[in-house]
Amino acid sequence: MKKKKWQKLLFHLSFWLFLEIFLGYIGLDNLADYSEFLFPQPRLILSR
Repeated sequence: MKKKKWQKLLFHLSFWLFLEIFLGYIGLDNLADYSEFLFPQPRLILSR
């Protein structure tokens, strides 16, 4: 189970990095700034 989480994380990070580099190279770096909205962000819930 842990291995799948690492694989998923590695895939998302690799995909994000590829998009950042590619879009920056072709001059669409403004779109690269919005890449954080492609994937749902994990939320931290604190409770007492």
